[in-house]
Amino acid sequence: MAINSHKAPQREAARGGLNHDEFWERRQIVAADLANRKLDAFLVSFSANLRYLSGFTGSNGSLLVLPGRAIFFTDPRYQIQAGQEVSCQVKIAKGPLVEDIAAAIARLRLRRIGYEPARMTCDWLDSLRSKIPARASLEPVNGWIEQLRMIKSPQELERIRRSVETNSRAFEQAVKRMRAGATEKDLAAELEYRMRRLGAEKPAFETIVASGERSALPHAQPTVASLKPGGLVVVDMGAFQDGYASDMTRMLFLGSPGPKVRRTYRAVLEAQAAAIQAVRPGVSTAHVDRQARKVLDSFGLEKAFVHSTGHGLGLEIHEPPRIGKKDKGRLETGMAITIEPGVYLEGFGGIRIEDTVVVTANGCEILTPTSKDLRLV
Repeated sequence: MAINSHKAPQREAARGGLNHDEFWERRQIVAADLANRKLDAFLVSFSANLRYLSGFTGSNGSLLVLPGRAIFFTDPRYQIQAGQEVSCQVKIAKGPLVEDIAAAIARLRLRRIGYEPARMTCDWLDSLRSKIPARASLEPVNGWIEQLRMIKSPQELERIRRSVETNSRAFEQAVKRMRAGATEKDLAAELEYRMRRLGAEKPAFETIVASGERSALPHAQPTVASLKPGGLVVVDMGAFQDGYASDMTRMLFLGSPGPKVRRTYRAVLEAQAAAIQAVRPGVSTAHVDRQARKVLDSFGLEKAFVHSTGHGLGLEIHEPPRIGKKDKGRLETGMAITIEPGVYLEGFGGIRIEDTVVVTANGCEILTPTSKDLRLV
């Protein structure tokens, strides 16, 4: 059964900071491009893209975008929620969503339906293909909505800013409570507890806390290892707040750091500053990456930098653009990205410094308010 029909955008009430006008406008952009792509409709099922186009925050839904309208499909668990969040027609399926989607394709006599091949299981695709009329075809379309999501609206940027601020406040509160004998897991748990208390829905990813030689593992998982004097501690953390991600890495040191730690830290800090300085509209992402590597190379540390300089973030913690040495994309005003060079030396440890920044008309704005000094605890 359909529980609400499409409403004109001017009549859609604001909810949660992003109003229905914006979701309607996004669907209109997709609908207007259907003919250029030789499509009758576009089917969206990936959660982040679904939220971007409809506002739906549940775990089971699909959106069929057509010229002049859109139909949202979900199950009875989300009937009330969809009625509150979604401004287009909502269809509550009595069985698997694929049955109702296929029925709509048949009823509307659609012939070419685009879908997200990288976001759909083979089983679901095969099931849909087996149920639609023979005249209809499913056409793979890669990265369409992800491309639109790269440029953030002012409302989205405000949500990212709030997420960044919550993340930084959680870091400050947790570090102040850290005591001798605490484990990596203790600190990670405290960081996640604090971010939730401050308004985050959840961590944007599994919080990284790695101490001593383990800090040389870029994606180390927290262990029961104690934080010991004389060792580096890498803290990489992010929050999801109002659906939008933040990402930050800061370094702690227990005690007084020696010359090698100070020199390596200075190298990474200068590399990050050089990359941030390079961020502006029209610049290639490879150029930004290259500026960080040039600095590290001057310190003899470029080979110890084993990942890209950054990535986009928004409704996902990792989304386009990627800031890597082989990437060919270009930055545009309104992109939210991370800048996070790092150095990883086996037997010594690792140092990474990361901020969330927004590309502006004249350069970029660093959203992360936390000091980048090596924190001595």
